[in-house]
This record gives sequence, structure tokens and C-alpha cells, in this order.
Amino acid sequence: MSRVGKMPVALPKGVDVQVTADQITVKGSNGTLVRPVHALVQVLNEGGVLKVAPANDSSEANAMSGTMRALLANMVEGVGKGFEKKLSLVGVGFRAQAQGAKLNLQVGFSHPVVKEMPEGVKVECPTQTEIVIKGADRQAVGQVAAEVRAIRPPEPYKGKGIRYVGERVVLKETKKK
Repeated sequence: MSRVGKMPVALPKGVDVQVTADQITVKGSNGTLVRPVHALVQVLNEGGVLKVAPANDSSEANAMSGTMRALLANMVEGVGKGFEKKLSLVGVGFRAQAQGAKLNLQVGFSHPVVKEMPEGVKVECPTQTEIVIKGADRQAVGQVAAEVRAIRPPEPYKGKGIRYVGERVVLKETKKK
């Protein structure tokens, strides 16, 4: 059995899980997440602990049990604490501004770029050069952060662009004559 799949998922206070034959619903202070249960996996809620087991002895079921356990752990953590990604803008005149469910970016184009946030994802701008993306769904938060970064990724000569906080951009040496 998968090493990850063997580990149980502990449920913190304030997190409620309902397991049915075809889906799992996790409710907490940050919202509700629903995920379908894979046919090769069995999920059991035993007194505040979620356990995942493969439905048969195939290697596919074994692998899927580890995947399902990791997804469940992310759902439990998301509705409890939530996830966040931080981005920073590097460049002269680069600015970000959050307006409700929209993110307005001025990143060196002739026009401002407006990015709509999907349902369940919030955006904040503590300063003009910082963006904080928050939400309960880890996959959605990471995807939105990647899409915002893709608007103007860091370029290799001066490092200007949108980057994750803590991301290391290796600068190239300029051309010599």
C-alpha cells in the first residue's frame, strides 16, 4: 500500500466531513469543498480520523489511495486554515490594485490588465508591489497565482516582472562586443 495512503488524516475542531458512496464533502470556517471519490478507493470516517484504503490489490488502486489521501488532507487544511500565495512585482512603474473580485495590473503594457478572480479565491494588495491570493482550494489558489505570474513572467536580463515571493531568478549576462 502507498506510504502516503497509509497515513490517516486527522480532523481539527470546526471541520466536518461527510462521506457518501460517490463524493466527500468537507465543511469548515473557510467554506465547503466537494470532491468525487475515485472508484478504486474507499474512504472511511472513524471518529475524527479519515482513513483511505485501496478497493482492490491493483497497483493503480494503490497509487490512487495515496493521491486521494493527499487531496483529502489539502481539503481539510484548506477549510480550516486556508492557503495563500504571495507574488511581488519587480519593475519601475509596476503596480497592482485589488478591487473586489478583480485584480488590476499595470506591468509595462500600453494598457492595464484586469484579472477576474474565480469563485472561492480572494485577492489582496497590501502594497502596490505585493499581491496575496487566498482561498480554501489549494489547486485553485495555485492556478490563479500561476495565471497572474504568466501575465508578465520575470525576464532573464533585468529580472523585471511578476514573481513568487522567495522565487530566485537567475540573471543572464548581457552580450559582449
